[in-house]
Amino acid sequence: MKKQLAAPLLCLLMTATLSAQIPSAVVESIRAEALRVDDGRNRPLPLIGHWNMGVAKDGFDPAYQTQLLERGHHLLPWFQFPEINISPDDPRWLGYYEAAIKQAARLKLPISLVGTQWDILLTSSDEYFKLPPERNPNVAEANGTVRRQISPFGPVNVWREAGAKWTTSRMMKKLQEWYPDPPLVLFISNHEHWKLEWKKAEEDARFVKLYGQGRDDEFKRKATGDGWIARYRALQQGMRDGLSNRRWRENVKFVAYDAFGPSHFARWEGWLEHSLHTTGRIDPWALAWDGGSPSYYLFNWSGITDFNVFSPQVEAMNWLFMLQQARRANPRFWFELSVWDGHEPSQANDKRKFYGRIGQPFTPDRYEGWAQFGMWLLRPRVMREFRGYQDTDAEMEPYFLSVIEAVDRVHQNATLREFWRTGELVANRVRQHPYQTRVPQEYQSVNRWFLLDTSLDPPRPWKLDTQLPVFALALVKGAAPQRQWLIYGHAPAEDRKDVQISIPGFRAVTVNISVGGSFYRADEKTGRVQAVN
Repeated sequence: MKKQLAAPLLCLLMTATLSAQIPSAVVESIRAEALRVDDGRNRPLPLIGHWNMGVAKDGFDPAYQTQLLERGHHLLPWFQFPEINISPDDPRWLGYYEAAIKQAARLKLPISLVGTQWDILLTSSDEYFKLPPERNPNVAEANGTVRRQISPFGPVNVWREAGAKWTTSRMMKKLQEWYPDPPLVLFISNHEHWKLEWKKAEEDARFVKLYGQGRDDEFKRKATGDGWIARYRALQQGMRDGLSNRRWRENVKFVAYDAFGPSHFARWEGWLEHSLHTTGRIDPWALAWDGGSPSYYLFNWSGITDFNVFSPQVEAMNWLFMLQQARRANPRFWFELSVWDGHEPSQANDKRKFYGRIGQPFTPDRYEGWAQFGMWLLRPRVMREFRGYQDTDAEMEPYFLSVIEAVDRVHQNATLREFWRTGELVANRVRQHPYQTRVPQEYQSVNRWFLLDTSLDPPRPWKLDTQLPVFALALVKGAAPQRQWLIYGHAPAEDRKDVQISIPGFRAVTVNISVGGSFYRADEKTGRVQAVN
């Protein structure tokens, strides 16, 4: 698919006429699934999102998204969160926003505004950074020096004040005029501003003044987490208060990248130093944000792969019990999954180059099989792909279409739709998760292992670099003796034939598993195992 129009004026003219060509059934489905309450009994079907907002040439902009919607794909439209100083009189931004926002308004589509880390204003603006230490939101050292790093122990009120600056801009007001009654608006933050680590809490004089020195690690983690909860909620309240439209204030959700528990849970001795775990709370983010979009990434700077024990698939199994805890703390918690293959073609550590060096091409098919595993493991509300802001749709589209295909498949296939909504993920209690270092007592009996045993499994014990030929999981519905299972498997390196997969509580089944992923349905009453196409 090639993007046909890129110039702002042409984009405006084209997008203004396209809404009649977007299938009404797709629009209704997107709206219904975005608004459906995720109560664990009738789960919302997944939607598609992105971190590339199309502000650079030939990116994933609103015109490109309209083309995808025309073709019947299940997108939750995304836009650049307006920078504070951009003008609604600027033709470039009018071309980017106006027609597409008005189209969303005509169709009553939910939208997302994807932005920077809004707390950066506390550091980048002299209005806040040059405040006296006792009033400064950044780290204030004992000698009076303020450093450009936000602190969970500074004053709360300035966070609320800074938040309002983001939503009282002229462009934000214009968006609300163009779309006065959205059913849902997601404000999504990159959430990567430089924060004071709990290990260094005593470097902020306010912590020492409040609590003294020599506090133990548990105390510091809790104090730090509590501090972030109060300050991020203040930031969001300021943003909500700054909105001029009541419907926006009522229907906005604040979602943050990686605002979720640690996937590296129990992987090595030092994992706790890189978490905010405290007794009864694996992390504070479900109380600090309305939702999170953790990274299911093949990081190019890391040794992580899609075929080893050290893989996103294995790490993401830690998130299941964390998601249950997040929803107990915040029943309306919006859970997405950010997905990326580590592709940075200009970098020497580009992940696809790594795969090429070991003789394993990382194809769109392989990307789909891997992404789909995370998707069915966690059943997120949105699969939000990451690409750099200068990446183009022409270069990245074959891989993005793989994610789109995985999402659309759930909507289009009755069996998959049924299991997505009501199936229960099957735990493999015969095995333990391979990450077992310093597991807190309260989590020692939670289910963390969902990878099914297969006939191709390597001998145990497994190490981080142990290669796994097949990754398989299952969902179950119904009660014995009439249970049914949906089995999903993908084989990262090559297609595998006649693989035996053991289903807990049932039996081993023999199936073929492809690189791009394979689905099968097993029936307890009849004993039949059938491919799901």
